[in-house]
Amino acid sequence: MTAPTGVGAPDRSRVRVVGGLSRSSPRPYRRPRGRSQKTPWLYLAPALVVLGGLLVYPIYQLGLISFLEYTQAQVSGGEPTTFRGFGNYSELFSDAQFWQVLLATVVFAAACVVSTLAVGCALAVLLTRVRAVPRLALMLAALGAWATPAITGSTVWLFLFDADFGPVNRMLGLGDHSWTYGRFSAFFLVLLEVVWCSFPFVMVTVYAGIRSVPSEVLEAAELDGASQWRVCRSVLAPMLRPILVVVTIQSVIWDFKVFTQIYVMTNGGGIAGQNLVLNVYAYQKAFASSQYSLGSAIGVVMLLILLAVTLVYLRLLRRQGEEL
Repeated sequence: MTAPTGVGAPDRSRVRVVGGLSRSSPRPYRRPRGRSQKTPWLYLAPALVVLGGLLVYPIYQLGLISFLEYTQAQVSGGEPTTFRGFGNYSELFSDAQFWQVLLATVVFAAACVVSTLAVGCALAVLLTRVRAVPRLALMLAALGAWATPAITGSTVWLFLFDADFGPVNRMLGLGDHSWTYGRFSAFFLVLLEVVWCSFPFVMVTVYAGIRSVPSEVLEAAELDGASQWRVCRSVLAPMLRPILVVVTIQSVIWDFKVFTQIYVMTNGGGIAGQNLVLNVYAYQKAFASSQYSLGSAIGVVMLLILLAVTLVYLRLLRRQGEEL
């Protein structure tokens, strides 16, 4: 007797008999022909080439110059370039001014990061509570501050706090008080400008994260009797933690290597260098003093510090069970 054929005939290649019962087994997955594991890398190759040219090669040159004796004499060809090894780093670490500038940079960057996150997150929550017209006005104002070039914003803030013509001194009745003369007042003025041009990124990012949270979760928390502060701390904060990680790391990188605001608003670092940060300090060493090797060494130290802070922060989050 021949096996039935036609539409209702079973496919023998996919049927096996187990204990008198037939079970159809799925066919094993086969990779499409002509497709290999190298295909994704081929798509990424153009971007990797661009990043290599714009990022890897300059970092390589920065590290190379930091190990050389490279001053104006070597640039002009008057003296040959010599290898110093870690001599530039030894000279840098033995300089007391470097450690003072490093401490000032860390404290200033930490204050900027905390202030930027506080202002940005508070305004992001405010955006979810106001109507459409005030929300649009606040968004446009924030994006305008974000789009303003740093040198333009610094000049505007200098005018606002000018000792002779600034409206802030007139409103506060401070007379001809100079905000850029004192060390801490100058740092505070720069901090205001840095926060002003940085908070829109945090505000927009956190606001987008809040809008992506399901409304049912927030309604359930409110029905359970949770206050607004408890909802933000126990519901929103854990769900927004990946976004907060991104904005925190980005703010640390931006504020630690701030240059334009300090250079413009304190006229190159303040009186006797009292408002120097590492980026301005590296600029002075490299271009004002023509010690390009020392300036490169400062740049390498900044890069290593930022990498270490980022890796430690991410590792702490991984230990807390966060998926990044």
